[in-house]
Amino acid sequence: MPDRHDAGKDTTIIKPLRPVLVAALVCAAAACSAPSAPEPPDAPETTADVAESRRPADAEPVAAVMPDVIGGNAGRAQEQMGPGTDILFEDASGQGRPVDDPAGWRICTTRPGANRQITDYPVVFGVVRTSEQCADATPG
Repeated sequence: MPDRHDAGKDTTIIKPLRPVLVAALVCAAAACSAPSAPEPPDAPETTADVAESRRPADAEPVAAVMPDVIGGNAGRAQEQMGPGTDILFEDASGQGRPVDDPAGWRICTTRPGANRQITDYPVVFGVVRTSEQCADATPG
């Protein structure tokens, strides 16, 4: 049976390591929530790629990477992006409906595209109501 005085030795060893352990847990959690894989560099060019290549030369440094939220709930994606992110919701059905409550909408498109660097704002989500399919959306 351990001596009562030995129990204090464990906490004196662990206390200095606590910030390191917390940092390791935060890094591990961030790695688990990262997008699964970046788009391959030799993928065919899309209109999103063309739009991104026309960014002004004075664009601000990259602050974040667009998560892959296609097909997901717009309200949850808004929460995931954080309160400081400027987001514009556009009705992807072509009907021009206002998006008053993002939780009632599904994401069909994003600008910039998934796994792309966000270099300017607002981030744009093309959305349809949750009862609709993205295939029902007209290409914009």
